[in-house]
Amino acid sequence: MEKLTLYLKESYNELVKNVSWPTAAQLQESTLVVIVTAAVLTLVVFVMDSACSVIFKNIYGVWS
Repeated sequence: MEKLTLYLKESYNELVKNVSWPTAAQLQESTLVVIVTAAVLTLVVFVMDSACSVIFKNIYGVWS
């Protein structure tokens, strides 16, 4: 039980004293980067899927 208590105390101290947490502004900036990246990748996949659908329709006469 002592090992568990020691582990929890050390973990708490490390999180409070040693970890550098991002500021609210940094967090907002990172979130915005993730949202923009996800939107761009979604658009790329949509365009590629649409192009493939047109190609398959023209070649095989069916929608994939």
